[in-house]
Amino acid sequence: MNTHSVESRFILIVAGVLLLLIAPLFVLFFHLSNERAYRDVVDHGQVLLKANSLALGKPLWDFDEESVRQIARTILADGSVAAVRVHEISGGLDIRLPDGADEKDASGLLLSTPVLYHSVDGIKTVGSLEVTIRRRELLAYFQIDDAVYIGIFLFSIVIITAAAIVGNRMMVTRPLLRLTHAIEATRRLGSRHLVDWVSADEMGTLAANFNEMQARLAQEENDLKRAHARTTRIYNLTPAKLYSVDDDDRLTAVSDYWLLATGYDRASVIGRPFADFLDEATRGIYEGRRRHAMEDVESDNVTVKFRCADGRVIDILIKEVQAVEAGETLSLAVMTDVTELKTAEERNHVQAITDHLTGLLNRPGFEAALDRALRQTAEDGGELACLLIDLDRFKPINDNLGHAVGDEVLRQITGRIRAQVRSEDKVGRLGGDEFVVLIPAAKAKKAALQISKRIASACTKPIFVDGNRLSLSASIGISLYPSQAKTAAELLQKSDLAMYARKHNGKNGTKLFDPVMASLAQERLKIERYIETGLSEGWFEAHLQPIVDLESGQVAGFEALMRLNHPDHGLLPPGDIIRVAEETGTIKQIGERVFEKAVAHLARLSALPGLEDAYLAVNVSPLQFSAELPASTFAVLMKWGITPSRIVIEITEAVLMHDSPDVREVLEALSTSGIKIALDDFGTGYSSLSYLLHFPVNTIKIDQSFTRSLTDEDQAVRKKVRMLVTGINTVAHELHCRIIAEGIETEGQLKELRAMGVSYGQGFHLGRPQPVETIEAELKRALPRTIG
Repeated sequence: MNTHSVESRFILIVAGVLLLLIAPLFVLFFHLSNERAYRDVVDHGQVLLKANSLALGKPLWDFDEESVRQIARTILADGSVAAVRVHEISGGLDIRLPDGADEKDASGLLLSTPVLYHSVDGIKTVGSLEVTIRRRELLAYFQIDDAVYIGIFLFSIVIITAAAIVGNRMMVTRPLLRLTHAIEATRRLGSRHLVDWVSADEMGTLAANFNEMQARLAQEENDLKRAHARTTRIYNLTPAKLYSVDDDDRLTAVSDYWLLATGYDRASVIGRPFADFLDEATRGIYEGRRRHAMEDVESDNVTVKFRCADGRVIDILIKEVQAVEAGETLSLAVMTDVTELKTAEERNHVQAITDHLTGLLNRPGFEAALDRALRQTAEDGGELACLLIDLDRFKPINDNLGHAVGDEVLRQITGRIRAQVRSEDKVGRLGGDEFVVLIPAAKAKKAALQISKRIASACTKPIFVDGNRLSLSASIGISLYPSQAKTAAELLQKSDLAMYARKHNGKNGTKLFDPVMASLAQERLKIERYIETGLSEGWFEAHLQPIVDLESGQVAGFEALMRLNHPDHGLLPPGDIIRVAEETGTIKQIGERVFEKAVAHLARLSALPGLEDAYLAVNVSPLQFSAELPASTFAVLMKWGITPSRIVIEITEAVLMHDSPDVREVLEALSTSGIKIALDDFGTGYSSLSYLLHFPVNTIKIDQSFTRSLTDEDQAVRKKVRMLVTGINTVAHELHCRIIAEGIETEGQLKELRAMGVSYGQGFHLGRPQPVETIEAELKRALPRTIG
């Protein structure tokens, strides 16, 4: 029997069910029948025992042995009884049947009951009756009725099994065979065969679905054939150079337009490697392209040179799409002629890296040339020198004579620089009036010093533009690779540091990079980081220095001074912080933070007796002086409930030098609101007196250099300073300005200022700048304070 057929498997399943289910049922049936019969025998034994125990009462009471034996034999005559024992209670009688039987010999179920006698004295127990029921066997109690039932059951099973097999063959096997024949015929003949089977059951549904599937597949095959024909036609009619390659990169198809553009015929190209048509110079680029097939479509672009049938070489862009389907790589590529585009691209690249004004390399072009030179120098083991050139006094020419003159100056300077360098040197313009020269040489330092000296000398010669005789000079910084710098950025940075060092030391000359310059730059960078972190972490504080009424000794106000309290390094020098902040532009943010904290401190100190009207003086950097200053100032004052009249804005003459309308407008807005304006460091500038006439100045602060000179060892100096301070004090009183002397550090200076009638002063002798908590504690102990 073929165990792989559906019918054989069905028969095996039925046989397995009979074996696993019906056979245990038979065994269970036999067992239950035997148990039922045995229970009937036991019940019969109980009845027999009870009935005979009543009959034995009188014979045992009378010791009638013969009657007892007769009753015992009657009990033993029952087929289910194996042994009988009658025992008289006093031991006079003990009858066992069959004769000679012992308790140990008897096997089976032992039943016993007492024997009672109804005497005149009542019911007496005269003995006992024991009956042993025979041990049961499996078929001992099996009846003919049970055999009939079993036969009927087995016959039913056989009929049902035969019917199931016949039904399976008619309803399952036959339609499956027809379905199999249809599939085999479709496979062998290639045409779609249908199943000749109709029924309303699942097999009929299967046959109907199979027939419908065959019809749909036939329709789809026809559609695919038509689609393939259309695709092939579109492939050839598409106005693009299309082609396809196999896994070995051999051409499998080319479009008609591809043939027309290249001049080849289809028969001569199909089957050839595509790389055969490429110029050898770019063949490696094409063969190195990424060609890993993936389940998702992947596209690669590559530009190579293609050799046409007539010998022409054109630049082509190949865009290739590949996909893997059913283990087969599908490929479609389009080949685009980009010869003109490549030419234009190369032209644009040259323009992109060239400075349009001077014809030199611009910054991107020079940086690319520098990268290439560094790689080449590293391979050859040579040296490089980088010259960074910045023109001195160029900005006034540009500002005063116009950009056209400035451009002509740059062109002439370019010609002079080019005349001093060698053919292998690279010259670029980084922007503005900054030029750079890259010098490769075995002894780069010596070559750089010689060339930079010639360039500096050439730049000092007069330049004539539109009848103007112009004088310039050049500050040149030099750095060396690899002794001083390892990267392009580092080389340019160190050249820049050297150039600025030359500018700070008198300009017009050359400076070779020195590590000290880097340390200064690092120090500045460290301060910049402190400022940045201080702004984000809240390290900036406002310390207050008392401003004292010199006559009464009472505190009239406070000057807010910026302090950066580093968590590790403590208070940092404010001069360095302010200088770097003004250079980086962060002074505005710092000023806003310090101003708000200072106003908050004033609000806190105003609660002390005598300080209800104390004012606050705040220094404002020229970089903070913008149109937004009044609005931001008023917002802070409103937040802390301080009136504008208690605020003094201290400015230097740098704010007023250009007499800008914007500056004047800001000062007017502040002054109109009640805020007072103080002119700091008065007397050190050349035009300070004019500011008192043209700007709303309310307070004049005498520079601390004058205060220190009041006690100078030279009597002539002391006399002149007294005259100047007296004059300033007189002018201030006439203009109704408050006058404050800065830098009072000794008792002698204090007495001199009092003698000259100066009203107010500040300095270490009167009080150092301190945190508000310290000032508050001191004032609580000393108010009202007087100066002896």
